[in-house]
Order: sequence, then C-alpha cells, then structure tokens
Amino acid sequence: MDISVADLRKDYKRSGLERADADPNPFKQFRKWFDQAREAQLPEPNAMTLATATAVGNPSARMVLLKDFDERGFVFYSNYESHKAQQLQENPWASLVFWWAELERQVRIEGRVEKVSDEESDTYFHSRPLLSQMGAWASYQSQVIDSREVLEQRLEELKVKFENQEIPRPQHWGGYRVIPTGIEFWQGRPSRLHDRLFYQLCDDGSWVIERLSP
Repeated sequence: MDISVADLRKDYKRSGLERADADPNPFKQFRKWFDQAREAQLPEPNAMTLATATAVGNPSARMVLLKDFDERGFVFYSNYESHKAQQLQENPWASLVFWWAELERQVRIEGRVEKVSDEESDTYFHSRPLLSQMGAWASYQSQVIDSREVLEQRLEELKVKFENQEIPRPQHWGGYRVIPTGIEFWQGRPSRLHDRLFYQLCDDGSWVIERLSP
C-alpha cells in the first residue's frame, strides 16, 4: 500500500525539557545530552549537519563529524580547498544540527567559524588511522575526477611514498571551530508542542536562556 509522505508522522512522548532541569552553561548541557546519546549506543552520535553559505547567501549543507568540543566551540576537520571551505572563506558563519532520533532530541548551534591552530590539526591528523591520513592526501575534495580508479591509484602511490615513515599533515587539510553565539536544545513532545530552550550569548560572555514556542 502506498503511503503519502504527508501522512508520515510520529508523536514524540519520551520526555520533556524544563528550564529548571537545564544547566545554565550550554556546553555542559550539550555534554549531558551528548553523553546520553553515546550511552544509548546511537549510531555516530557525533554526526552533524553543517550548513554554510556564500557571500551572497546561497546555502549549502552536508553531514560532517564532530571531533572535539569545549567552551571554545565545536570542532570538525576538512580539506581547506573543499566547497565548504570556500564558502567559509567568503562567509565565516555556520550552523550545526545534531539529530538524535531515538531520544527525540535535536541540538542546533549557530556561530562564527575559524580555523583551529596548526598544533591542534597536527595532533588530530596523527591520531587518525594511516589510511585515513593518506586519504587526506589522495582526495582533492569537491573537485571533478574522471573515475574512482583515479583515487585508488593515487592511494597506492601514497602507500609507496610514505612506507615506513610518518605521514605529514597536508597544508590543505585541518580543523575548523564553530564558536557559538546561540545554541538551541529541542525535545520532542506530544501534539507537536515541543520543548525548545535557546541559549543566547550576551556581550559580557554570559548566556541568557529563553523558551521558544514550537
């Protein structure tokens, strides 16, 4: 039987989100929810949508992986010559979205983006599996290639080149940090009356929490 897309729906009933239960610090609140997503053994709880835009506002979004976070912001890694990197060069603002369906939760983060230090990028790069390190050299991310064989041949050449030696981090590859100015925590509730708490960064560095209508 065919089902209309418009008829696909789920009523969220797992839990609620009260302001009294939310940590005043949005990074600590994120840590709490992120740890709960890990404990629930969700597949890739660090997967997040990264939305960027050109200087004139043309948007683009894709999935990336969170690799670190603290009160400085949320870190991911990429090729510095990729499509997303070109947009961030033009317009250094972005939004992140985490969707943990099994927990009926979403976290939305918006803020300014800057590159992490070379030291941070080096440390993370050398923590990756060797083939992933070679992959950063093999891929000219977002550029047109004739076939997959081009990548595979390049990887085989790199295996020979870097045999029995440390692989240096390519200068065209490294990390970005999203420095949030706003973070929203969304908890699904029945009848589409969802709980939404939005943390807004103030000029003095403090955070104000507001409840948003669903």
